[in-house]
Amino acid sequence: MRIAAIVEYLGTHYCGFQIQPNVSTIQHHLESALSEVANHHVKIEAAGRTDAGVNALGQVFHFDTTAKRANHSWIKGVNSLLPKDIVIKWASQVSDDFHARFSVVRREYQYLLYCSQNRSAIWERHSGFYPYKINMDMLDSILSKFIGIHDFSSFRSSECQSKKPIKEIYEIGYSKKDNFIIFKFVADGFLHHQIRNMMSVILDIANEKREINYIDYLFDIKDRAKASNTFSPDGLYLANVVYDKRFNIPTLNNKILV
Repeated sequence: MRIAAIVEYLGTHYCGFQIQPNVSTIQHHLESALSEVANHHVKIEAAGRTDAGVNALGQVFHFDTTAKRANHSWIKGVNSLLPKDIVIKWASQVSDDFHARFSVVRREYQYLLYCSQNRSAIWERHSGFYPYKINMDMLDSILSKFIGIHDFSSFRSSECQSKKPIKEIYEIGYSKKDNFIIFKFVADGFLHHQIRNMMSVILDIANEKREINYIDYLFDIKDRAKASNTFSPDGLYLANVVYDKRFNIPTLNNKILV
């Protein structure tokens, strides 16, 4: 049978989601705990392979098992074996044609930015830090440039394995509360480092280091070397993953709360 699950984690102490030799990863801990509960080796497939330091409020994964367990047994049993910064929030049997990665309709990431002249001891590992001026009146115009279908070659990592650099962004916006700005990105998918590279470009323009047509230039030139440096992973959260309703994966509408 196939089981789908939703997991929340803080990525600070891990070398990303994907399992790698000789380092601590989210996938390694999940597979180890699941294998113990199932009494056989379990391999998982996730909706997205988040980078080192990147967090998740609603990462989705699936696995196949011959073990028969109640949903609450998967949740409680696995959580009892996981580190405190990784938590299963939901689990249920799904149809065999469900795939956590390939069945995705849209993905939503949120980025928590802490804006102050001084760093925060409390939010240091939970948010990106930006000590410079931001022209808030420009943000709507800057973000709207990314809406629609674009070639994001200038925003992808040199290590990106995606065959196509073209992605469609359905929604992008922000909200502000005290010293925090929460950015929201919703798309059919994202390239490796795409959002972190977009964040750097957004902030360079909002800080008036660059003109707003810098975004058009990057779309046209399709050259990562011409774009801003990759921004911090600390404030990036995989918030929500949406599937066709027939799979019965709950949409939890996760939000960063500050």
